[in-house]
Amino acid sequence: MVIRDPIHGDIQLSPLEAAVLDLPDVQRLRGIKQLGTASLVYPGCVHTRFDHSLGACAVAHRLIATLRENGAAVAAELADAIGCAALLHDATHVPFGHTLEDERRLFPRHDKGTRLARLLAGGLGEQLDRLGIKDVVTALLAAEPRVTVPRWAQQIVASTIDADLLDYLRRDAYFAGLHQDYDDRVFRYFTIDDGQLAINMTKHGMERPDARSETIALLRLRYFLTERVYYHHTKVAAGAMISKAVELALPHGIGDQALLGYSDGTLLEALAHLPEPGIAALVERLRRRALYKRGYAVSVRTVGEDDRERLVARYHAALATRQRAESELARAIGCAPHELIVYCPALTVMKEAAVLVRRPSGLAPLNRDTEGSEIAALEDRYARLWRLYVFVPPERAAATAAAAEELFGYPSEFVS
Repeated sequence: MVIRDPIHGDIQLSPLEAAVLDLPDVQRLRGIKQLGTASLVYPGCVHTRFDHSLGACAVAHRLIATLRENGAAVAAELADAIGCAALLHDATHVPFGHTLEDERRLFPRHDKGTRLARLLAGGLGEQLDRLGIKDVVTALLAAEPRVTVPRWAQQIVASTIDADLLDYLRRDAYFAGLHQDYDDRVFRYFTIDDGQLAINMTKHGMERPDARSETIALLRLRYFLTERVYYHHTKVAAGAMISKAVELALPHGIGDQALLGYSDGTLLEALAHLPEPGIAALVERLRRRALYKRGYAVSVRTVGEDDRERLVARYHAALATRQRAESELARAIGCAPHELIVYCPALTVMKEAAVLVRRPSGLAPLNRDTEGSEIAALEDRYARLWRLYVFVPPERAAATAAAAEELFGYPSEFVS
């Protein structure tokens, strides 16, 4: 099977990969936007997790081809299984998953907890079993494996700089309309070292600056998209509103397992019909793009590291504590409970900077012993993207800053 993709061109799928692509759990991803609410800021960002999964499979093919060119023996059966695992790596994603899981911590991450195990124990597992790849794909996705697969094979599917990242960086930039990209030269540097996937920064016993610069270019692109798209305050506000609606819907049975049955559109439709006026009001505002605004905001400019950790522990990791704070602030400014949202994400860490690289001194993470380097500077800039917001309807914004300052202990940095 050949499929035309706007990012990678023609993607050649094996018969086994084509069969996996047609599984209901993969086709479901056509209804889930890759970037959630980003299309409210960048209208072109309507690409889906299905598109991305297909792209991750294409990138996995390129990585395997590079490893073979560099002398690795990759059996055809294992290569096929890696491609299938790449197609399935987002099968556990729910609508607006990163907001619900990472930013507002309503549910465990899609790649953690029991969601994948449940899928593999049910219909998806039965279908993979009929295809003869359940055990090896389970092992590649690192979900209670019954068979052993090479660590480097797992890392192609999910690690730091992997097939997932190399597709979504290029895809997200393209659909956002941002003229940013990485050079295909980076594929030439992948190798297997000590059984692990690594970037080879050594040639003739010396460190090669071209490999280093291309890898740093990837980190720069990751930072750029995070700053410009993933953490855009309007996208964040819209995502927080959806998260608040889902949070209010939890007593009505819309939990993380139930969300596997929804697309973006059907979830909003289901939320709108629940017997909870606050949920319906949030959904209606989202449909009209009448989004909440920042009434309060603080950043690393005024909040020290220890206090950031304290705020994250209280208002990100502890749902009940955040709910009490939202109720207290809503009472203080006289708004309905659903009209105020505290958004306190986890501390931002550039995990991609820990990619394994082969230097003349041996195999080690890229960001080891890099104090004062460009990598350390990028990691610092990435960490500085952290923000704590209080979102409210525009007419409530002026009253919010003082109440939030009293609660959090910092004056708002945001000036409308």
